[in-house]
Amino acid sequence: MTMILRSAPASPFGRKVKIAASVTGAMSSLSVVDADTMDDADSIRRENPLGKIPALIIDDGTTLYDSRVIVDYLDHLSGGMLIPKDAPARFLALTRQALCDGMTDAALLIVYESRFRDESERSARWVAHQEGKIARGLAALEASPPVGTIDIGYIAAACALGYFDLRLGGTWRDTHPALVAWLDAFAAKIPAFEKTRFRQL
Repeated sequence: MTMILRSAPASPFGRKVKIAASVTGAMSSLSVVDADTMDDADSIRRENPLGKIPALIIDDGTTLYDSRVIVDYLDHLSGGMLIPKDAPARFLALTRQALCDGMTDAALLIVYESRFRDESERSARWVAHQEGKIARGLAALEASPPVGTIDIGYIAAACALGYFDLRLGGTWRDTHPALVAWLDAFAAKIPAFEKTRFRQL
């Protein structure tokens, strides 16, 4: 079975899918094809009507989109390696994924505010609103970093922190030593984290 992942090198949600695919053993069945969500001619708009990445085209031609749906599918193929079957571990992992995805969404909105709005149109209040989500999420993770068997909550947390390093200057590191140590340990244990790192030229 060959699957096509439409993504982009710097996408934190695409990175989450790639790491999940690596952990579950699905990466060898995955072909990653870059997508340009700003290009009207890119087929991503046919594959996902929302024109968003990541999107996964499976062997029967069906397209799955939203990283959480794609990870759920990969986890299904693996027999359940990333999403625990039983409560409360299942709902802890899914809630942590929701928290970290929400933090990542907030960081993306901050990036988009400067990338797609003229300076005169930018809202400091809007940016502060998004920064508050990130600050509260980081505080929650610092107080209780993921422990135990690696699950999708781990991967979502690592990808969020990696995106903050890439786009927000890594300032979170100055005040969250437990998370710094946690991410270092995650990177040492999961080689796909380093392999999927995007480096700006």
